[in-house]
Amino acid sequence: MTLPDAPWRSWPGMDQLLKALDAEGGNVRFVGGAVRDTLLGLEVQDIDCATVFRPEDAMERLEAAGIKTVPTGLKHGTVTAIIERRPIEVTTLRRDVSTDGRHAEVAYSENWQEDAARRDFTINALSADPITGEIFDYFNGRADLDARLVRFIGDPAERIAEDHLRILRFFRFHARFGSGAPDAEGLAAAAKFANSLMALSRERIADELLKTLALPDPSETIALMIEHRIFTPVLPEIVSAEELIRLTGRETVFDQAGDPIRRLAALLPPEPDTAVSVATRLKMSRAQRKRLATATARIPGDTAEPRALAYRHGIDGAIDRLLLCPTNDAVTGDAIALLIENPPPERFPLKGGELIAMGMEAGPDVAVKLREIENIWIAEDFPGEARVWEIAQEMLSSE
Repeated sequence: MTLPDAPWRSWPGMDQLLKALDAEGGNVRFVGGAVRDTLLGLEVQDIDCATVFRPEDAMERLEAAGIKTVPTGLKHGTVTAIIERRPIEVTTLRRDVSTDGRHAEVAYSENWQEDAARRDFTINALSADPITGEIFDYFNGRADLDARLVRFIGDPAERIAEDHLRILRFFRFHARFGSGAPDAEGLAAAAKFANSLMALSRERIADELLKTLALPDPSETIALMIEHRIFTPVLPEIVSAEELIRLTGRETVFDQAGDPIRRLAALLPPEPDTAVSVATRLKMSRAQRKRLATATARIPGDTAEPRALAYRHGIDGAIDRLLLCPTNDAVTGDAIALLIENPPPERFPLKGGELIAMGMEAGPDVAVKLREIENIWIAEDFPGEARVWEIAQEMLSSE
């Protein structure tokens, strides 16, 4: 069994990197996702290598070959080589000394199988000789890849005890690579130890959840997670995948790219306060928090005024709300089409200084009056600037 040829194997600078790490002597291999995805015929962007050389030695060899290196994870044996502006992670072979479910203490090794045994799933433990393409498969990962089965290496409970995040990774990898029912032993262990997720940082949980929700259609896997109470310890607000299933269907019908924040909103009740609470707990960015709150504020009337919705919340926010809106698909489709074909203006064409020039006394009332005029302009579906001035003059003359 050999690794198929792929464009990434011939990237400029790859030969120099492999020579520097003595590929001819069998001292470096391609590992992990690059091998897995190449076997599946998928595009590869991220390349990981493993080597017998200690990180300091690897850096010295690479720099001697004129390759820039960055000590991105020396504590864990990882350096990053930069070839033609592309980062290649190079990690020294390791074995676990101790783990606590969040962090691992490692020791360097020269045993390839020992290093592969540290990985989570059999399909991620494949490695390949960069010269001959020979694939090394210590845990039947190729058979699992062919069967579209995501399976822990060894005892699932032990793998989860080493890193609790593997519970969420199990479901993400099943959603991406699996077919049919998930591995029964892995599913049982994930459900049994779901409470261990409480020990993880909320940032790690958020990152893994959003990666899962960004997959083409994670709805069945998310439903499975809900059924087995995976979210209950850390995100008890997620109790049904029904709206997510409906949303992913609509995204396909209306040719809208799946968005993880929008999909998270579908999993939450339509309550902005709840959304803010969840986003804060997950330590999401301010922009993500705002978008999630906007999406969960959806109401049936959103489809009646799509341009006004987009003016107030942006195109992305409006499309989120329309796709999540509890109206029939025909009405939703018309609203989205209108918004795409005829988006609203980006800004209000009247400023406070112009109201003062028209005779209004400067002060806080200017902002209030400006907002009133703007609301009329929105309600009239954004007429031209002449009408805006007319509205302003009518309001000022009536006082």
